[in-house]
Amino acid sequence: MNNNLFNLQGKVALVTGGNGGLGLGFARGIAKCGGDLVIWGRDSEKNAAAVAELSTFGGRVQAKIVDVTDDAAVADGMQSAVDIMGRLDCVVANAGMTMPNRSLLDLTTEDYLALLEVNQHGGFFTLREAARQMVKRVEAGSPGGSLIVCGSLSVFCGAQGMAHYGASKSAMAAMMKTAAVELGQYGIRANMVALGLVNTELLRHELGTDMVTFIESEYAKGTPLQRVGSVEDVEGIAAYLASDCSAYHSGDIILIDGGRLATI
Repeated sequence: MNNNLFNLQGKVALVTGGNGGLGLGFARGIAKCGGDLVIWGRDSEKNAAAVAELSTFGGRVQAKIVDVTDDAAVADGMQSAVDIMGRLDCVVANAGMTMPNRSLLDLTTEDYLALLEVNQHGGFFTLREAARQMVKRVEAGSPGGSLIVCGSLSVFCGAQGMAHYGASKSAMAAMMKTAAVELGQYGIRANMVALGLVNTELLRHELGTDMVTFIESEYAKGTPLQRVGSVEDVEGIAAYLASDCSAYHSGDIILIDGGRLATI
């Protein structure tokens, strides 16, 4: 084990949806500890901006446009990452989407399936292809790796109007636990990071700044740390789960919610 537990030099991480928001936060935490990165995103301009920022921390950074709902594209993207970077130590299944809240009575089949296609099916393709690459590496004589899934408090409690979103995240929580059980023999760890409310660019775009400010105020009142989360709040957990610090940590759903769930 490395004497500097948070030193990620020589390790390579891949972050889906890594060109902005929470994904960029996960990537930034890994980059700050010396890790090399591959980020996937569908916007070439945002990809370029993220690469420019992440490169300032000194590691190698590559970006690729990959549609996580296309299983063949995900498989090709994983292989490309290994071919270019030489290895794959950590994969963060972060790419996802939200939709306007709809009650169970009003939720359309089309909206339900569209969200699951990205959040659940895309997450499955990402975990499966990452695991396949990591198992190959183990069989070639190298250590295992770390699989990280981006989740939410909807895994633990119902949220009005979010049946589709909660279903997708709960499915990924179950898949993560199965991955931890099946892949432990290879030294591969799997964990989920369950987030409370986080102020992201996507949230502000969907709800508007005034509504986000109001929600933040109300949410903070019921949160022990008395604020909503920020993108920076995921940097530390990303570094921990990608590093040797978490060498015996697997099958867990880790709360990053300011203590919110403890009040429920």
